[in-house]
Amino acid sequence: MSEAMPSEEFVMLPVSIPPLPSFRVQATHYLYLRRNAPRLPTPDDSRSLYVANVPCDSTEPHFRALFSSLVGAGRFESITFEQDKKHSKSSHEPAQAARLAGHRKRKRGEDEVQNAKDEAAAELPSTWTRQVYESGSCAVALFADEKSAEHVLKAAKKLKKPKNYPVWGEGVKDKTPPLGSQWLKAHNKLSYPGNDIIQASMDAYFTVFNRKEKEAAQLAMRLRNEPDEDGFVTVTRGGRAAPARRNEAEEAKQKMLEREKKKKDEMMDFYRFQMREKRKAEQAEMLKRFEEDKQKVRAMKEKRGKFRPET
Repeated sequence: MSEAMPSEEFVMLPVSIPPLPSFRVQATHYLYLRRNAPRLPTPDDSRSLYVANVPCDSTEPHFRALFSSLVGAGRFESITFEQDKKHSKSSHEPAQAARLAGHRKRKRGEDEVQNAKDEAAAELPSTWTRQVYESGSCAVALFADEKSAEHVLKAAKKLKKPKNYPVWGEGVKDKTPPLGSQWLKAHNKLSYPGNDIIQASMDAYFTVFNRKEKEAAQLAMRLRNEPDEDGFVTVTRGGRAAPARRNEAEEAKQKMLEREKKKKDEMMDFYRFQMREKRKAEQAEMLKRFEEDKQKVRAMKEKRGKFRPET
């Protein structure tokens, strides 16, 4: 395997690949570790490591044995492969339930657990006993604490001699399904499950689908008579069950008028200097009109003083 490091910030972790029946030569594979720094930070970033160039036959038991050989047992918790995140599961949401998802209330804890079990049972059985990853894939390893992650980086830096390299897959043979011809035979067998398995999965799927469709219909019925923040009533499939009550319409209209008035006032008061300039302009206009009125009164008095009635 290539020893070229992708970046100076990575720490190289060499592992020894034992000979295989298909390739009877011992090889060395290089993993690259660094602190996990995703674009969107998470609370576990300080105790996790980003692992690049993971072997194609990687599993969680492989990494558990690898890190245990470096820093001891009990420090490694789990690993998440980037390739697994790209595989999206099929949705059990009816179209109406998906549209009204934002109005749905959160279920209680027991209901959430039961719903999760039902949705898991609704999934079709997997046709592979073990996932194989693309060459050069990445993963994020989670440790018990920040010190454990730091110890792994220090232990990787100390590996200088090939005889000290940890052996990949040592002690995990009985913990993971085999690859090779047995893996393909198992895939061929799992690709044709029995009718009872398919029937049970379909029954669970339609149970989940019907439950969500019923919840969506009840939610849509409740939203039909509830005006939103703008005073409008949500139009849902099937039309309104009954016209909105008069008092509801009046309340919605009054709220809408109050919001418009408040918005207008806020726009008028947006800049303080504009209000000051406006008051100054109004004051100047008042003084101007006052002076004009004084001149009019003075002219009227003068005109009245010159008036002489005819005799």
